[in-house]
Amino acid sequence: MDGLLVRVEVDFVPTGNEAPTFRTVGLPDAVIRESRERVLAALRNAGFLPAPAHVIVNLAPAGVRKEGAGFDLAVAIGLLAASGLTGRRRLRDALLLGELALDGSVRPVRGALPIAWEAAAAGYDLALVPRENADEAALASGLRVFPVGTIGEALGLLAAETLPDPHAAPPPRRLRARFGADLAEVRGQPRARRALEIAAAGGHNLLFTGPPGSGKTLLVGLLPDLLPPLTPSEALDVARIRSAVGRPPPPSPLSPPFRAPHHTISYAGMAGGGPGPSPGEVTLAHRGVLFLDELPEFQRPVLECLRQPLESGQIHVGRVRCSVRFPARFQFVAAMNPCPCGFHGDAGRPCRCSPTAVGRYRSRISGPLLDRIDLHLTVRPVTSREVLGNVRGESTATVRERVLRARERRERRFREGRPLEWATVSDVRQACGADGPFRSLVGWAMDGLGMSARGVTRAFRVARTIADLGGEEKILPLHFEEALQFRATAGLPAPTPMGPDGVRERP
Repeated sequence: MDGLLVRVEVDFVPTGNEAPTFRTVGLPDAVIRESRERVLAALRNAGFLPAPAHVIVNLAPAGVRKEGAGFDLAVAIGLLAASGLTGRRRLRDALLLGELALDGSVRPVRGALPIAWEAAAAGYDLALVPRENADEAALASGLRVFPVGTIGEALGLLAAETLPDPHAAPPPRRLRARFGADLAEVRGQPRARRALEIAAAGGHNLLFTGPPGSGKTLLVGLLPDLLPPLTPSEALDVARIRSAVGRPPPPSPLSPPFRAPHHTISYAGMAGGGPGPSPGEVTLAHRGVLFLDELPEFQRPVLECLRQPLESGQIHVGRVRCSVRFPARFQFVAAMNPCPCGFHGDAGRPCRCSPTAVGRYRSRISGPLLDRIDLHLTVRPVTSREVLGNVRGESTATVRERVLRARERRERRFREGRPLEWATVSDVRQACGADGPFRSLVGWAMDGLGMSARGVTRAFRVARTIADLGGEEKILPLHFEEALQFRATAGLPAPTPMGPDGVRERP
């Protein structure tokens, strides 16, 4: 995710009657060693071939392995400057990035934004990058970016008395609707709509369980349109990740990423890996949503690799030669059937699975992973009356306004001090006090439902979001009780309702 600046040094000694040589040192990979043929052919076909000479190209720092074809442009211009065919003006403060084709044209490379960002932080003044990489490189503030298509254009810019206006990054825009549907089209499902709103307002992890056709995937597909736009710094983080894996900036940079990998994905595809290693889906979903449909169908190691990023917001990938840390702060959303056939607990359609098969199916998801999910909800199938009726729910725009207001309250509270959504066990004990409804609710959750201390603290964070959605400055027992109901597993009794004075009613 971070760029590393490499200084390209070229030593040029005319050969006379000796055969010319060309060596590249500084721990280059095979692609860089092959740049000799690309660079010489590109210079010859562009009309800039220097005289035969002994050429040594050093990539500093020499002790760091280098890879990729992004050094071609710098090697070619350094060779021309060392041979005296072009001046060295502006070379000291210039970033040169690009792969060369045999005809002298400049091709795009991966990681243009992290490299440009590092160059701007190091005090470089200008950057010559391929035209295809100009938009992402221009996101690095403080660096004048000039797109080039050929070696000749690059030499002309370096030798010009006055430079033209630098390339400007396109203005960010947000798509109005990513999936073309509206929350008002969802019939029935009031609890599922409520859980979706809470998840969007607080960035909480969410799990929908229900039979096929109950609307789980449809509801999750509407979540990105409820989320607020990314801040400029968050959008830059997303753009740097996409640039590092060779993907162009999204058409709407302020929209949070939404990743929905298939259940056949491998461990390396999810967590990251390979010889590089390269980022996985958890990193591509950074600052956005990671949606896993048919959750029990994923391999057990693939699911277990989510436990670390769900807690710390980053993932460590270790290999023999290196160990890297990728950002992975995402909102985890999942959907699953209650059993292999999908109809366990459905009154309308009988389940064909044995109790052993149901238990084996649900055991594919470990307890520690489930404990890190804030909102659990069983989605029931809608009835014909709900489908054919004229009752419409709130639209996406209406719910999104409430979500934005709740996020604004959270941001304001964050500026004033540490928010309660990052609650700890000490915060829970302080809120419970010596006696009162909070204390009885925590006792019911931990002693009656077997909820862990992590589960209770996460329920407090959900209660804080519910209070923000309702415009309340303090968390009320009613908010905490609703949060606990979303944490309760299926089949367990619901808590005794609260009275109007906030005290638990006696049966």
